[in-house]
Amino acid sequence: MTLPNLERDVPLAPLTTLGIGGPARYFVRVTTVDELRAALDWSKAPTFILGGGSNLLVSDNGFDGLVIQIDLRGITVESEDETAMVKVAAGEPWDAFVRFAVHNGWAGIECLSGIPGLTGATPIQNVGAYGQDVSETIARVEALDRNDGIVKWLTNADCRFAYRSSLFKNVERDRYVILSVTFRLKRNGSATIRYPELLKEIGSRTDLQSARDAVIAIRKRKGMVLDPNDPDTRSDGSFFMNPIVTASIADSLPEMPKFPSDGGSVKLSAAWLIEHAGFEKGFVHGRAGISTKHTLALINRGGASARELLELVRLIQSRVRDTFGIELQPEPNFIGF
Repeated sequence: MTLPNLERDVPLAPLTTLGIGGPARYFVRVTTVDELRAALDWSKAPTFILGGGSNLLVSDNGFDGLVIQIDLRGITVESEDETAMVKVAAGEPWDAFVRFAVHNGWAGIECLSGIPGLTGATPIQNVGAYGQDVSETIARVEALDRNDGIVKWLTNADCRFAYRSSLFKNVERDRYVILSVTFRLKRNGSATIRYPELLKEIGSRTDLQSARDAVIAIRKRKGMVLDPNDPDTRSDGSFFMNPIVTASIADSLPEMPKFPSDGGSVKLSAAWLIEHAGFEKGFVHGRAGISTKHTLALINRGGASARELLELVRLIQSRVRDTFGIELQPEPNFIGF
């Protein structure tokens, strides 16, 4: 069997927000479920499903297999009463959908404005920011089960959402390819303002557009909104997850920002840990570095290799571990290593 759109030796760096990585041995872009099935059936080599490339570190050697880029499109309003049930194809750009939801007065994802990538990736990472997680509004996920080739619907509970985690990221990492996500959003709702930083920015306003504008303004100041003219945005956004520790471990740590988390655990600030382990904004490691705006963002300063960025990751992890006894976990997926 042949794939009509199959390409060879396609550079992956331009398809990622970091701009790092070697080529894919084979590459195909799919726009339908049938094309996706054909691509999966064609390849006996390893396969990788690519979305918007906003949460990836690709090795300098690239990927020795088939990269399938998902380009399924469409937004369908399934029902509207007190809530709006909206089905969004996996290939729809995430921020464009957030803008669409805000314009229609649908509340629940306004604080997730400005996040790059595609909608199909949001359940995998349980994307969150400024007090909202995408899992709060996901009603169900449509996915192709690679074990039997059948399209299945998974409920919110089926997805096993946790902090920056899900069934798709951990338990069944390579089993499902997400096709669409259906959201349950509140019609004519007010913005959810939980973070002090956001409250300070937005003031007394509670409308969705003001919340979106405020979130984007904050993210821009931190270099977290893609801008080809700003090298600080050549990143994966927040590279490390905020550590979750037990209350007893938190009590044993020195004075630092600590936030209640699920089950009596405590969330720490990865940015604070990095800064107080001796890394300043703008720290340079070869052609890689730390953003001048935000210590959680590791950047490609221009022509950086995956090796250089990985050296910086390990340097930060090592120093935070030695200073505080805390292990920082990267948020992006590492491909081809």
